Amino acid sequence: MPDDFRRRNPDELLAEIELEERKSQRGQLKVFLGYAKGVGKSFQMLDEGRRRRERGEDVVICALQPGYPAEVRTILDHLEVIPTIRKDGAEAIDLPAVLRRRPRVALIDGLAYDNPPGSANPHRWQDVEQLLDAGISVLTTVNIQYLENLQEGIERITGRRAAFIIPRGFLDKSADEITVVDAPSEESVLKEPENSAARLAEKHKLSRLREMALLVAASVVDRRLVSYLRAQGTELTWGVQERILVYVTPSSDETRMLESGRRNADRFQGEFLVVYLDRSSFSTQGRVTLVQNLEYARELQAEVHALSGNDAAELILEFAMQRGITQIFVGRGAEKPNLWTRVRGDLPVRLIRAAEGIDVVVYPRH
Repeated sequence: MPDDFRRRNPDELLAEIELEERKSQRGQLKVFLGYAKGVGKSFQMLDEGRRRRERGEDVVICALQPGYPAEVRTILDHLEVIPTIRKDGAEAIDLPAVLRRRPRVALIDGLAYDNPPGSANPHRWQDVEQLLDAGISVLTTVNIQYLENLQEGIERITGRRAAFIIPRGFLDKSADEITVVDAPSEESVLKEPENSAARLAEKHKLSRLREMALLVAASVVDRRLVSYLRAQGTELTWGVQERILVYVTPSSDETRMLESGRRNADRFQGEFLVVYLDRSSFSTQGRVTLVQNLEYARELQAEVHALSGNDAAELILEFAMQRGITQIFVGRGAEKPNLWTRVRGDLPVRLIRAAEGIDVVVYPRH
C-alpha cells in the first residue's frame, strides 16, 4: 500500500470516495453565467451543444427561450428538441420524456424559472438536480441577478429585483464548470442612456455587474478545488475565494464586527465563519453575551465553530490554516491584560505577527 494512502485520515478517504462517486454516477453541470441581458449566453451554450453533437455525443434541447436572433436559430436546426410542457401560461421541462430519452447531454436555456403549479418540482433548478442525479449532464444559462444573496446588491445597481431566485448553495454544490460570458452587450438590464455622461455611468454599472459574475465563478472554482485537494489529503493554506473568520468573545457585543464580516463575505461571494472559545470559566453574564453573539452570527448565516483549548491565538491560527482563511476579524481587548499578554503581546498583536498570508482586521472595543 502506498505511503501517501496510509497517511490519509478517514475524512480524507471519505472525501475521495465521494468525489469518485460524484464523477461516476452524476451528470456534469456546466453553467454559462451572464451579468447582463444580451451578452450571448444562449448562443455559447447552444453552440457548444452543436459542437458536442458533431463529436458524436447524444445532445438534446430541453428548454428554450423566445426571440432568438438568426445565428441562434441556425444552430437549433441541427439539434433535437424535447418540447416543454405548457400550463397556465408557463413552461416546464418534460422531465418524464427527458428521463425516458436519457440523452448524454441536456441543454436548458434559462435556469431561473419557476415551474407551473402541479409540476414535479416547484423550480427549474430542481429539475436540473434530478437530471444530474440520473446521470444526465446539463448545459444551462443564468444571469447573476437570479442568484440568492446577490439580489440586494444588484437591485442597488440596476434598480430592479429579479422575480425568480436560485439558492446560493446550488451552484456551489452542483456546478462542475462555470463560464462567464463576456461578449459586448448591445442590450443590457440597464436602460440605454442618451447623453455621454449617463452612458458612462451605465458602463460603470455593467462593469460592477461583470465583477460580481467573475467573483461568483471564482467561488465555484475554489470550492471544486478545495474538494479535490481534501480528497488528495492536501492541507489547504490558501484559496481563490475570500474566507472571512470572525472571533467572538463573551466580553462585549460583537454586532458591528459580525455585520462587517458578513458584508465582506457577500461582497466577494466568500465564506463567512465564526469561532469562539468554549470554556466553562465564563461568568454568567459573559455566557449570556456569548450566546447572543452566536445567535446573531447564525442569523447572519455564519458557519459557527467552537474551539477547545487555552491559547486563543494558536487555536485561531490553526483553524484558519485548516480552512484556508483569508481574513481574520478580531476585537482589541478580547483578552484581559496580564503579565503573559504584556510579554507576548495581546491577541491581535500575536495574530498579526504569526498570520502569514492572512489579513488581520482589528476592531476597537469601547
